[in-house]
Amino acid sequence: MDFMDELQALEREKGVPADAILDALANALVSAYKRTPGAAEEARVTIDPDTGEITVYGQELDEDGNVTREWVDTPEDFGRIAAQTAKQVIVQRLRDAKRAQVFDTYEGREGDLVTGIVQQSDHRSVILDLGNADAVMPSGERIPYERLERGARVKALILEVRGEAKGPQIVVSRSHPDFIRRLFELEVPELADGTIEIRAIARDAGHRTKIAVASSDANVDPVGACVGARGSRVRQVVNELRGEKVDIVEWRDDVRQFIAEALSPAKVRQVILDEESRTATVVVPDHQLSLAIGKEGQNARLAARLSGYRVDIRSETEQAGGAAPGGEGVPAPPPEAEAPVEEAAAAVGEAAGEAPALSAEEPASEPAAGAPFDEAGEVGDDGVDDEGEGEGEEDDDEGEGEEDR
Repeated sequence: MDFMDELQALEREKGVPADAILDALANALVSAYKRTPGAAEEARVTIDPDTGEITVYGQELDEDGNVTREWVDTPEDFGRIAAQTAKQVIVQRLRDAKRAQVFDTYEGREGDLVTGIVQQSDHRSVILDLGNADAVMPSGERIPYERLERGARVKALILEVRGEAKGPQIVVSRSHPDFIRRLFELEVPELADGTIEIRAIARDAGHRTKIAVASSDANVDPVGACVGARGSRVRQVVNELRGEKVDIVEWRDDVRQFIAEALSPAKVRQVILDEESRTATVVVPDHQLSLAIGKEGQNARLAARLSGYRVDIRSETEQAGGAAPGGEGVPAPPPEAEAPVEEAAAAVGEAAGEAPALSAEEPASEPAAGAPFDEAGEVGDDGVDDEGEGEGEEDDDEGEGEEDR
């Protein structure tokens, strides 16, 4: 195998263009030549791209750095000396060229979805092999309690591409709310073509996510399109999330209707708004109180993030005992037939109508006044909890249209 054949083999192995390899090799050979006895202070090296023949030219320069004389000065034993001296330099130059190529490939791709194979996983980070580069997933960007075994193929969202001295670092995430958005765009063609839009996302990574969707076409049901036939589309997303539950609700321009939707799968009787404090007092049937609040307040908390309002949930029995503070009560849309929920009924039975009002947390960040929902949930908070699916899906625990594992 001659020199150029070896060069082509090196190109295939390293994935670096031949021109970049020849340039790196020429620079390395200049360094090797200058180490030989009697070498000129300045030199240049040419490599014939067809034959691979190497020629060294010694140079003399004037005070301005211009070449005043040049001559062929290739040492007789230059091949052996060059191989010994230039090997390390060539490897370094090839590594630099590879790093530059990787950076150019991924620069500007923040927000894109990538698929990688788990190479290493510990409590600090996960290393993914993307094929032509490695990506790092810090512990804070992992889905809590998710076990990623070596060799597993997973998807992740590119958060940042850093150009560092040791090479570009690609930072990815599986806990970011926009990871959900990209997964749905893969499964739902209507999202890709703009017929349907995800208007808000609220996520407790690893446990539950709520998304609000809207359709620009009156003939397209946004919730049904995201769920898919027999839940096929949302099931693909849930499988990639390792069982994280997803509620899909319809975006409403009316704030009261939207808050009622956001508390799905619970049925809402009435929503009372206080615009000054951006608080929504929500009245639900007694046996739906526990369902509306959710495990450890998760359902109400996600509804607050999704809507941008603080959500105060009360049962009908409690509301009948005293008026809600602030605002005028306006009934929510008429609820559908309500399915009994044993957990909620038991909680209300034990409290005998004396349960105190329970509130969701304030959303992590509230939209600016006058546009309460345009930005809500677009970049949600990460958290930990558990619950179920949105309209059109099934949930084994709550009996209300959710898609489970």
